[in-house]
Order: sequence, then C-alpha cells, then structure tokens
Amino acid sequence: MKIKKEFFIGLMVLVIAGSLIGGIYTFQKTKARDSLIERIKELSPQGTPPRTIEDLRTAIGLYEELIEQHVKDAAQTGLYWKLLATRLQDRGLYHEALNALERAVYYFPEDPYAHYQRGVSAGIVAKSSFASAEGDAQEYFALSEKSYLRAIELDEGYGRPRYGIGILYVFELNKPEEAIPHLLRYLEISRNDVDAMFVLARAYYMVNNYQDALDMYDRIITISRDSAKRIEAENNRQIILDSYYG
Repeated sequence: MKIKKEFFIGLMVLVIAGSLIGGIYTFQKTKARDSLIERIKELSPQGTPPRTIEDLRTAIGLYEELIEQHVKDAAQTGLYWKLLATRLQDRGLYHEALNALERAVYYFPEDPYAHYQRGVSAGIVAKSSFASAEGDAQEYFALSEKSYLRAIELDEGYGRPRYGIGILYVFELNKPEEAIPHLLRYLEISRNDVDAMFVLARAYYMVNNYQDALDMYDRIITISRDSAKRIEAENNRQIILDSYYG
C-alpha cells in the first residue's frame, strides 16, 4: 500500500508540474500574441486590428517601412563606427579604435576591412603600456591573429591582412613557417612591396632557408629605388653569407 501511495503522489506531482509548464507556455504565447496585436493596432489606420484585406495591407506596408528604416539606421550606425575607428587610428588612439571596430564588426560581421583594421589595432594595443600593465598582451595578439584570419577567409584576394598576419607571425608570435605562405600570396598581389620582401626574407632566415632569404634580398637590391633599403638588404645578405657560407 505504501508503494502505491508513493506512486500516486509522484504521479500527481508530474501532472501538476505539467499543468504549470503548460500554463506558463500558454501565458507566454498569449502575451506574445497580444503584443503583436497591439503593434498592429498602432499601425492600423483605425487604431484597431485590421478588419479588411485593405487594412491588413496598409498595416503590412507600414511594418515594411519601419523595417526598411531600421535597416538603413543600422547600416548608417555601422558606417559611423568604421569612420570613428579610422579617425581614432589616425590620432594613435588604438585602444579606443579597437572598441569602435568591435561595434563595426557587430554591424558588419562579413566586412573584411573591419576585421583587418581590428587586427591592426589589436596588434598595436598588445604592445602598448596598457596591455603590459594589464598582463593581457597575448589576448590582444590572439585577437589580432583571429581578425586577420577572418578577413582572409572573407576575401582571399585581400592582401593587407596577409601582410599584417605575416608581420604578426614573424615579429610577435614566432611562427615564421606560418607567415611564409601568407607573405608569398601577398607578394603575388603586391609584387613590388619591398617592406613585405624584408619580412619574408626574415621568415626564411628564421626557418634556416638561407638560399631563399638570399634570393629575396637580391630581389630587393634589384627593384628598390630606396638606397637605404638597398644598403640594408646588402648588409643582411652579407651577414648570411659570412655566417653560413663563409
């Protein structure tokens, strides 16, 4: 008898719980429906739920106007954040620019330029005194890497994030082997970028690929019109020759 009594009590608890859950669901559904009705009433010319097809069409048209306006406002807000970030970067305020770019990415999650600029700002903030004081430089470097990779994913032909991540891998994260393919692809897009050639030559040197490093310095010496850069390339080339081929 005791077992039957406990079973009966348990069954009653389940029934009551089910009723409560069902009641809550019905209440929420009714509340959502009533809210929608009130919104439609606000848009209806008569201030009441549409009674005719024409009233319904009018209410739908007004809803579409509101939606279109919301889309325009959101796009304008996203552009504002991108512009603000550019202005802040121009003044060297990269931490503030990074915050603005987070908002820009929120509005334009598939904009490779916004992700690229976020990568630039995060990389600079990582090396700032703020990052050092907070002890979170690695988090900013990780955000920079993530941003560059996302920009590349969104637009494989966009060269700047490949150059950016090349610098990040060579000078900050000690991943020269990962930098090389990005820098090679970038130089296919921007064939005469001497600064990128220096970074690539350094990456080759770091992975002990001395011949390719020498070839890259030779290329710089051949095409660069900047005498200072030619001298730097010649010096770097000689260092390799003296150390490993002398």
